Amino acid sequence: MSSLTVTDAYVRLGEKAVLAGVSAAFAAGQITTIIGPNGAGKSTLLNLLAGLRLPDRGQIELDGADINTLTLRARAQRVAYLPQIPEVAWAVDVRTLVGLGRTPFIGARGLSAEDDAAVERAMIAGGVAAMAERTVTTLSGGERARVLIARALAGEPQWLLADEPLTGLDPGYQLDVASLFRKMAHDSGRGVIVTLHDLHMALRMSDRVIVLAEGRVLADGTPMEALSPQILAQAYGVQTRFWDGEAGPVIEIICGRG
Repeated sequence: MSSLTVTDAYVRLGEKAVLAGVSAAFAAGQITTIIGPNGAGKSTLLNLLAGLRLPDRGQIELDGADINTLTLRARAQRVAYLPQIPEVAWAVDVRTLVGLGRTPFIGARGLSAEDDAAVERAMIAGGVAAMAERTVTTLSGGERARVLIARALAGEPQWLLADEPLTGLDPGYQLDVASLFRKMAHDSGRGVIVTLHDLHMALRMSDRVIVLAEGRVLADGTPMEALSPQILAQAYGVQTRFWDGEAGPVIEIICGRG
């Protein structure tokens, strides 16, 4: 089973240590959610795991190999990354955009029958098959977000790294995306790592939660462990409590800072 690890990672921006000795081992077959206050280092950590930047110190390994020694093509075949603010500048149809997810696999002759089949599977999984012929720039923000997720799925990666993938989606789409990620992890055995601000969705969709604060790992465990009132008070300065809802545990924020 595929593995992705970060060991003693340090990243500095000017005088600030954005990450200060972060270590974690990620397992395929589960959803790991990274949470923490603004400036905690969530997006920076995701960029390291995707091989999009080098740590000032430390190492990132994909299946035991330094991720930054892999060719861009080899890395892109195994790791898909969804940025926090995805941009679509081209007025292309949905099928064409999703097909770009096959770029790391395309030979000199263009998309093969196998590639076309992967694109169709990705559109179905992402819930965008019905809009395959629509122009991407005419879609709503939520629809466009789902198309970009389908593009990532088209590459059939071992790992999906998504920075705030639920932002801008209405509640129904949020649940659809969470369900899709669970299927990727639990049914297909892939690794899914996401950053979130929504504590309730982190509790609901995650197998494991890592809490970052001031560039360090404050907690790493099951959602109930890592999202405990004590941990959230340390990370966010808020008072919270759990209560049992019809769909499972709910985090209630009792009072905030001050």
